[in-house]
Amino acid sequence: MVGWYNGAAVSWIRIPDRVLPRPGIGELPEPVALRRMLGPSVILVGLSIGSGEFVLWPRLTAEWGFALFWACWVGVTLQFFLNMEIERFTLATGESAVLGFVRLSRFWAPVFLVCATLPWVWPGWATGAATLIHWETGLPVTASAIAGLVVCGLVLSVGPVVYRTVETLQFVLVTLIFAALVVLALLVVRADTLAELGAGALRFGSVPEGVHLPMLLGALAFAGAGGSVNLAQSNYIKDKGYGMGCHIGRITSPFTGRDEPTGDVGKVFEPTEENLARWRVWWRRTNLEHFASFYVLALLSLALFCLVAASLLPEAGEVAPDFEFLGAEAAALEERFGGWARRVFLATGVAVLFSTELALLDAVARVAADLLRVGLQLYAKLEVGLSRLYFGVLWVMIGFGAMVLLAGFDQPLTLIVLSAALNAFVMFLYSGLLLWLNLTTFHGPLRPHPVRVVALVFSLCFFGYFSALTLADRLGVFG
Repeated sequence: MVGWYNGAAVSWIRIPDRVLPRPGIGELPEPVALRRMLGPSVILVGLSIGSGEFVLWPRLTAEWGFALFWACWVGVTLQFFLNMEIERFTLATGESAVLGFVRLSRFWAPVFLVCATLPWVWPGWATGAATLIHWETGLPVTASAIAGLVVCGLVLSVGPVVYRTVETLQFVLVTLIFAALVVLALLVVRADTLAELGAGALRFGSVPEGVHLPMLLGALAFAGAGGSVNLAQSNYIKDKGYGMGCHIGRITSPFTGRDEPTGDVGKVFEPTEENLARWRVWWRRTNLEHFASFYVLALLSLALFCLVAASLLPEAGEVAPDFEFLGAEAAALEERFGGWARRVFLATGVAVLFSTELALLDAVARVAADLLRVGLQLYAKLEVGLSRLYFGVLWVMIGFGAMVLLAGFDQPLTLIVLSAALNAFVMFLYSGLLLWLNLTTFHGPLRPHPVRVVALVFSLCFFGYFSALTLADRLGVFG
């Protein structure tokens, strides 16, 4: 069977067109050099460092040792496969994965609008950074956190092309954070701690009795970027110009940028041998870029942060509440090396958390703007520019975050765990939808390999099981 679009036979790509119009036909561009493709996955790893890597997994390690580290690397591995299936759809069509979900059914537009925004409106990262600043300066947490949110919004609003702003900042911050982390690890990590990490990585399926299940569920989702922000990888590779994404315009600043036309409907390429050869190069290079920039760096940062926590804190057991365990790490560094070590550690933490908040605001606003635009078209017959919707969502999120803080919800760990647990359910949801979308859309040489299909089925079961387990625990099913 061959699908026909604009009179051309496209036998590899059959995009559902029950909801959105059929895609056009475009030329698959020549692949660019691998070094010029760096960027989208660096943004994603910058997102991951401030959530699971710096906060949740080190805390779980401080409490339970490395008994759960097997789940850490499993989570990162699953996210690699999820992200590459997100990239597959955008590389071949120029459309974001969430628009692909809407093509399956318009029902998914409002569902994913809620899924993309609700788990992230709690400003746990800005609050965490403000807490670390408070320890050193005495500045009030709420005021500092709100100021940080506003600064993030201004940074995202003034750059001519939003993607370039985020990419440049994340390159700088990720480089500085990793440099500080490697130096710290070389100073404090012991050989026996490395051996314990290796043993924990092989203890597959082991969950110690008494683990706080919402925190574990959140840590599983945040072993990597996590939740709906993985879907923003579509938007990042579009703005970077990967594959058919080069035919779609970018989000630009209303103050300093030139308006670029953006469309909801993408383009597919004709089934020629030349295009197939180009596709194979694009696919190989995107996998290499994501493996090196996301998978390796995310797993390395998780391991290093957990090793540092295990080396600095007492043996696994009771842990100080909320962010106090980070204060205990800082105090241990000060005792060993002096006040400068404490200040460097806390400054690194502030950079980690604020860079995560900035990238989160950008990623969530991108996904939500995509869904709002198509939702307004489907349900209200309104045409609104993507950039306008992006900045509207961005500043509404900042305003809501400020209201949450002013209402007294200023415990950063509680906010982060809430966000993470909600995002784990979102990952369960789109694991199944990605599988459905890509298996029905792509055929022949573009179809997902059986290994990748198995990975997505495992992701569906993995996040579904732990989401159900956590819900049952919260409802008292287990007594």
